[in-house]
Amino acid sequence: MQRRSLLLTLPFALLASGTGGMAAAAGPRYNVTREEIEAALAERFPRRFPLGGLLDLNVQAPRISLKPERNRLAADMAVDAGGPLLRRSYPGRLDVEFGLRYEPSDRTVRAHDLQLNALDFPDLRPDAAALLSQYGPQLARESLREVVLHTLRPQDLALPDGLGLQPGAITVTPRGLAVELVPKPLS
Repeated sequence: MQRRSLLLTLPFALLASGTGGMAAAAGPRYNVTREEIEAALAERFPRRFPLGGLLDLNVQAPRISLKPERNRLAADMAVDAGGPLLRRSYPGRLDVEFGLRYEPSDRTVRAHDLQLNALDFPDLRPDAAALLSQYGPQLARESLREVVLHTLRPQDLALPDGLGLQPGAITVTPRGLAVELVPKPLS
């Protein structure tokens, strides 16, 4: 009986030891830091969004803020508006907040449920600012909708998979993300 108990607890002891970014504080988890998220996003930015041939918006890589109280992330991005309509470039900022989901087909943590908090161009003429306000929600969706924040490598999931576990709920913590590892459904 004692041997069976040891065999059942050994895998979770390995998870608790921090192997592969996992911990077992409230069950086994895979952790992702804010810095890892920002590094993944930096590879996908800057991004350019032409708006009807009249405006171009250039969005820089976001700074990520963790919002554990709402289980969400916030992204603050520098944006430059330019093009024929404006005749010069105007700096601004885009502030969005979003939830998270795990996509099993490619082992990624993705942004979803995007909410625009602010699109601000302080030096822009009011008529041009109003035009950009119309495109704000679309710009937010295009810049971060379903963007990959982190990809789990096959070796990150090898031990959990062998133990019959898979990624489940994602929780935003003060340090980053905690991806809960839950039992796979019985087939």
